[in-house]
Order: sequence, then structure tokens, then C-alpha cells
Amino acid sequence: MTSSAPESTMTALPEGLEDRLVAWRRDFHRFAEPGWTEFRTTSAIITELRELGWDTVCGPELHEASERLGVPDAEVLAAERERAVAQGADPELVEAMGDGFTGVLGILETGRPGPVVCFRFDIDSNDLVESADQSHRPFAEGFSSVNEAAMHGCGHDGHAAIGLGLATVLSDRLEALTGTMKIIFQPAEEGVRGAHSIVAAGWFDDVDLFVATHLKSDDGKGNIVTGSDGYLASTKFDVTFTGIGSHAGGDPEKGRNALLAAASATLGLHSIPRHSAGASRINVGTFHAGEGRNVVPRAATIRVETRGQTSEINEFMFARAEDVIAGAARMQGVDCALTVVGRADREDPSPELLPFIRESFTGVPGVAEIRDSSGVGGSEDATAMMKRVKERGGLATYVQIGMDTTAGHHTECFDVDEDMLGLGVIAEARIALGARAFLAAQRPEPTV
Repeated sequence: MTSSAPESTMTALPEGLEDRLVAWRRDFHRFAEPGWTEFRTTSAIITELRELGWDTVCGPELHEASERLGVPDAEVLAAERERAVAQGADPELVEAMGDGFTGVLGILETGRPGPVVCFRFDIDSNDLVESADQSHRPFAEGFSSVNEAAMHGCGHDGHAAIGLGLATVLSDRLEALTGTMKIIFQPAEEGVRGAHSIVAAGWFDDVDLFVATHLKSDDGKGNIVTGSDGYLASTKFDVTFTGIGSHAGGDPEKGRNALLAAASATLGLHSIPRHSAGASRINVGTFHAGEGRNVVPRAATIRVETRGQTSEINEFMFARAEDVIAGAARMQGVDCALTVVGRADREDPSPELLPFIRESFTGVPGVAEIRDSSGVGGSEDATAMMKRVKERGGLATYVQIGMDTTAGHHTECFDVDEDMLGLGVIAEARIALGARAFLAAQRPEPTV
């Protein structure tokens, strides 16, 4: 359904799209896939984009392989590929994704001069066991996750649906667009792993205006943040301690206790002084060690994260963490290996972009309060995309859409408020449709 009305008056979805948004979202929810294993999800999105007339970039071409972080091992990826095909994924597309080169970039060329406008939606699920209580709508209505220990507990199923809805509307309004439209369906956001390899591959080097989007559970239904600005820089890393096993009663002196090294490191990490220049965080999230009561433990692993209000503060925390871990290993005479599996910088939105985002959401049915700052305390790897766009002279922001939900993010009872899907599509279509006029007013010469 194509409309010739000015973009500023767009207040409704094309006929039937609202139902499709819900269907897409529930399908993604039912077949939840964690980071770098989103084979079925990616396959479904590619199929929809191509039917809409979008060009697609996927597989190894989308990523700089050396910049991928926290990729599962080959055995896990093989099993996930097999499962995706059994659950309806296109076998050829899954094969093309190889060892976890998931995600897809959709590109719509208008054939007319104008800016490159890019939207980002993440698509991975959480490592969660979903609630099987009748009070949990996905379970009660038959679309809870069928994949063991994988659940969309953060709204990325809704994000993927909004992205496909946006692609649909932009295809319908192609004659009203100029320049190039890009929509990136990003893998592996959880653990801040998936953005860096896409950025390193150069797909953001020509972007003039960039918007990342997240549905938010605890901010009031229809409340909009045009520029989330409190994301913390973070480094996620795993540490393996390797010692020597021995009989704990017969010859304990022959052993080198990896468990004690990991325990000392854990206590030392949580003793790192906080930074006076701003918020700092550290957490040891998991600890695994030992084989038996009467065996000196020969191996231990911990999974750790640092965060900082600025990238510099996070770098301070990580550097101190490295010292603590090395010292704990030396104390027990064991070896240690540290692997970075995720990272995110602090990057704030472009302030000059926020009035345009506010205008684009104003008047959209369902929008309540609009504000320009959030002060959230998590971390996000969309900041890598924002940073690259800004380095190249473009403008970037991170939008939040408030929902009415019964449970918070990353919990087994989380559920998306599906009323907000259409709201997101309409507002972001307005952004795409108005981007050239806005950017022309910001710059001495229009983008061509």
C-alpha cells in the first residue's frame, strides 16, 4: 500500500502490517537463537528482505572475521546449523553463513541523490530458560521458545520485527525516498560481541545518519528517549587457570592448585578500588573448578566483566584486573590465559540530531512522553557503530521505546508489549523520509 501523503503526516501502518509485525515477532520468539547462532532468524530475515526488493549482504562478506568476539566452538555451531535447517531455515543460506557469520545488512538504493541512512536492530536471544507458567503469555499462547536454554528475554525478537516492518514501509514509499537506506540486523549483541566485525568490514564508513533502537521494559508505555546516553564502556573476558593435579591426601605438594588461584583472583578482582572520575564496575559472574573432593584441582575458569562511565575508566579497571589475575596465578604456580569475548565503548548521541528524532516521534499514535536523555547503566555494542559514523562526519543516536511489561529484561517472564512495534515502524519511517531535508539544513551543502 503506497501513500503520497507527506512524511510528517504518516500516522498509520499499511493495511495488514500490524498483524505481520506480531507474527514475525512471535516466530522469532518461538525459535530463539543466541549470539552467532542466529541461523534460522537470519535466514527468515534475508528471505523477507529479498521479497521486498532489498539487496542483502550476509555471511563472511558482512564481517571482518578477525574482529568477531565470543564465537562458540565449531561443534556448537554445527549443531545449531543443523537445528536451524530442521526448524525451517533455507539450507543454502545457512551453509553460506558458515561458522556463525550470522546477521544481515539490507540495502535499498533509491537511484536518487541523498544521504545514507542506517537503522540497527539486534536479533540474538539470551541464555535463559523461559517460564512455563500460564501467567506468561508466550507459554499460554503457544509461542514460547522451543530451543533449550534460549529465550528472547530482552526484546530483540521485537526489534527484528520492527526492522522488517520498516523495510516494508520504505519499500512501499520508495518514490518518496532519496539516497540509500540501510538496515542492519545485528547478531550477538548480548555480551557486546557482534557489532565490531561489521564496523571493521566498512559498512558504516558511508553512513550519514544512524539510529539504533531498543524496546525498554521499565520506562512507561509509549515513553520515548531520543538519545540514550548512559551506556557504560565494558570489557567481557574469560580466564582459564591451568595447574597440576595430584592426590590431595597422598602427595598434595606435587599439585598446583588452579582453584585457589581462581579464588584468589575472584577476591582480588572485587577488591580493585573504584575510580574517582566516574562510575566503575567489576563482576565475576561464573566460577568453575575441580574434579573431586580428594584431587588438587588442576583447572579453573572464571567469567568476568569490567565497566566504566568512560572508556578510560573501563580501561583502568581492565588493566588492574589483568594485574590481579596474573598475580593470583603466580601465587599458586599455575598458568593463566585471558580471552576477551566482548567489548563496548562509551559513545553519546549527536546532540544536534535529537530535535529531529523528537519531531519524528511527535504525533505518532501511542507516543506519550518524549525526552532526550536516559542515563541507563548497561552496555551496548551499537556504540561501536555510533562511534564510526561520528568519526566519519555523520550523526548518530540510540532510541528507546518504553513498554508496559510484567517483568524486566533478562528474566524468564519477560515479554514484549506488541503495541509498540507499529509505533516504532511509523516513527523510524518518518526519520528515513525526512532525513535528506534535515541533513541539508545541518550542512553547508546537501549530501549527494
